[in-house]
Amino acid sequence: MNQVVEQPTASAGRRARGGGGAARRAERTAVKFEFARYIERNIPNLEILNEEALAIIEANAETVLEEIGVNFVDNPAALDRWREAGADVQGERVRFPKGLARELCKTAPSSFVQHARNPERNVTIGGKNLVLAPVYGPPFVRDIHGGRRYATLTDFRNFVKLGQMSKWVHHSGGTVCEPTDVAVNKRHLDMLFSHMTLSDKPYMGSVTERSRCVDSVEMSKILFGDDFVDQNTVMTSLVNINSPLTFDPIMMDALEVYAAANQACIISPFIVGGAMAPVSVAGTLTQVLAEVMVGVAYSQLIRKGAPVIFGAFVTSIDMNSGAPTFGTPEAAQITLGAGQLARRMGLPYRSAGSFNGSKLPDAQAAYETANTLNIGLLSGVNFMLHACGWLEGGLVASYEKYVMDADQLGVLHRLAAGVDMSENGQAMDALREVGPGGHFLGCAHTQSNFKEAFWKTNLLDYKPFETWEEEGGRDTSSIAAKRVEKMLGEYQAPAIDPGINEALAEYVAKKKAAEPDAFM
Repeated sequence: MNQVVEQPTASAGRRARGGGGAARRAERTAVKFEFARYIERNIPNLEILNEEALAIIEANAETVLEEIGVNFVDNPAALDRWREAGADVQGERVRFPKGLARELCKTAPSSFVQHARNPERNVTIGGKNLVLAPVYGPPFVRDIHGGRRYATLTDFRNFVKLGQMSKWVHHSGGTVCEPTDVAVNKRHLDMLFSHMTLSDKPYMGSVTERSRCVDSVEMSKILFGDDFVDQNTVMTSLVNINSPLTFDPIMMDALEVYAAANQACIISPFIVGGAMAPVSVAGTLTQVLAEVMVGVAYSQLIRKGAPVIFGAFVTSIDMNSGAPTFGTPEAAQITLGAGQLARRMGLPYRSAGSFNGSKLPDAQAAYETANTLNIGLLSGVNFMLHACGWLEGGLVASYEKYVMDADQLGVLHRLAAGVDMSENGQAMDALREVGPGGHFLGCAHTQSNFKEAFWKTNLLDYKPFETWEEEGGRDTSSIAAKRVEKMLGEYQAPAIDPGINEALAEYVAKKKAAEPDAFM
């Protein structure tokens, strides 16, 4: 069900004080923001692997962990934890008796609520739900006016505003782009402050260094309160595994901080098939499962019951150039298979997104994105990072692509709702009324249902050719650019307690003043 939130503009608010007529005019001209609740699937998942195939992959993953093992690099404390848990530790290599990692994973919850500062924006991650979050991590941005350039803090704030304004996007995300005009050791503070004040949707924490994770927790305590953060999940953050089979200390620092604080982590192998995993689907799924099991198990050694998500970021590789490829059938098979493995472990699942390798928001970008988004829906993904804005293999966050993708996320909502088999959905009254040779445009059923009968785009152009030509013959990117301008022009910051806002600003200012800038 969609919730419509109406927020009058400042000028409308001033007019409203003029009396009843002014108030009615203000209501008609008020900017209306619609926010869709996270998706609850009423359609089945597509299962590509049979029971025998799943059992083989699970057995092979256990063999990998027992015979080959994984490396925990520069992390003696982790090695001690594994040794105490019953693993075989030789140097930095950890090998696991069969069943040990999977057994430890059993205390991880099958679903959890991530709280937003506006409780109406809370999301439940797991089960049949799908939460959509924007692109994460690009150092560059692109728009129709300035082309491709390094991202700035202004760009970052703009993307947070677009996320707040986008009906079908449920989550503000994390590093929507890297604000390269801010020092590396301080930009996380500005990014978190932007998410916390410019949006009231859920957000992600920093993972690039232990102290930055601690800052994320401390700022969340200012926003939500110490006890609330300790007992509830208010962040979902990304922990990538350095595939193949390597757990680096930076990512493990993040996992340790967040798990100890009861905050969720996505345990996600970073797979480019043929480079970081075998070229075969079954071989890649075996590696993905082995790596995820170890990461999830380690989170439970830190704090039993800490929320985690089974992640699978998977692309293939172009064997001629070595470049990653997106929207391919092999990646789709891995995404579908990993979803089955995640459900068998009883864990929420993260995968898919608006993945594409195109340099522009063009036909290639659209084809590859559509392939990946739809497979994500069908594979049972619960948390979809990169759902909008991704361009050029993840190097670029595109303004136009963001709103193009965000519009198409509405299609996922409608598909996931399934087929209405109520009396109204069966439309027998319409069939009886119209009969042979008639038309349905004027019948009672159409008149009572036409507003909500079909999904409606807020972006794509369905005008007649003559009208389209008179309006300048704009392509989708040009239309999207205008949509970006409109959304940013109409943006209104969600209300926040002034005392909390001041405390957050003071924390950021104090932390930034405490050390010199570092750009490496």
